[in-house]
Amino acid sequence: MLGPRPTVAGPAEADHAPLTAPGATRAMEAVLERVLEARLRQARDTDAVFGLEMADRLAAFVRRGGKRLRTAFVWCGWRAAGGSGDASAVLRTGAALELLQACALIHDDVMDGSPLRRGAPAMHVDFAHGHRAGRTGGSAESFGTSAAVLAGDLALAWADDLLTETALASPHGPRLFEEWRAMRTEMVAGQYRDLRAQASGSSGAEEALTIAVLKSARYTVARPLALGASLAGADARTLGALRAAGRCAGLAFQLRDDLLGAFGDPALTGKPADEDLRSRKLTPLLAVAVRLAEATGDRDAAAVLAPDADARPGHTVERMRAALERTGARAEVEARITDLAESGLRHFEATGAAPGVRREFAALVERASGVAPRQADELV
Repeated sequence: MLGPRPTVAGPAEADHAPLTAPGATRAMEAVLERVLEARLRQARDTDAVFGLEMADRLAAFVRRGGKRLRTAFVWCGWRAAGGSGDASAVLRTGAALELLQACALIHDDVMDGSPLRRGAPAMHVDFAHGHRAGRTGGSAESFGTSAAVLAGDLALAWADDLLTETALASPHGPRLFEEWRAMRTEMVAGQYRDLRAQASGSSGAEEALTIAVLKSARYTVARPLALGASLAGADARTLGALRAAGRCAGLAFQLRDDLLGAFGDPALTGKPADEDLRSRKLTPLLAVAVRLAEATGDRDAAAVLAPDADARPGHTVERMRAALERTGARAEVEARITDLAESGLRHFEATGAAPGVRREFAALVERASGVAPRQADELV
């Protein structure tokens, strides 16, 4: 049951919310755990085998967590739009986002053939291991892929159920659901554009940016901010500022993820460090490197970064990393991350959010982007 409906205060009022962004994230974890327990009971009542082998695996995956940034951005959007008082709907929306993220990651790992996620075998790999251990017939890989698709579908169903329940209990439910519906469509569109770019061997900067915006910038930051603001009945001006802030901060997050995908430590990221490079996945980082290689006449870099380079002998991940460094792509992307993070802070300040909320948003942007952007009042 939800508590009393949240009250709405002016965005410039004193910052006396009962929760901070980190506190909201911790409180969301408790809400998420209650939701998972309820869904697991339902799954076990539906079918014991399904509950044990599918629902329990999914719940374990969700519990392994991640950055949990989306809940914190929902909270920031709610507070920036004047939200205060009971934050139950905010926390439940954050929990729904975590379930949606589980769906996205499970399906993404299937499509990319990723072996590792959150420091453990990816869902399709785990199911394949279970198939082999059970000495059952047929292809373990095919079984693992099919079962993982179903697990992702189940995560999506749980997410939609929770968001719908939250929307029905909120006076701002229609607006909340409209943001949610748009976000789900954008997420699928971004994933399809990503698949299409890999199939076509694209290396275009514009296409890379489109994919980054659809798959990450809107989904990770812009829509969570708007979801939170919707729960506070935000006006058009506030929503516009939040969407602009979210697009900038979200792109900074994606660019950092691209760099980690090429140069990161798997022990820290929980996923392989060379996967994007081996697959020649179209990212803004790769597109920048190809552009710079062509502009400077660096034929070796252009060749090693080309979409069809995996068909040629001797083209290794180490040479690709060297090309990203030598062309200046890594440095250019690092500078772009800082610019985007600072632009995000400027747009967020335009909401009129209280100083404490602005500081928390800045801290979140630093977590997401890996840089400490200067505060808006330092940029004048």
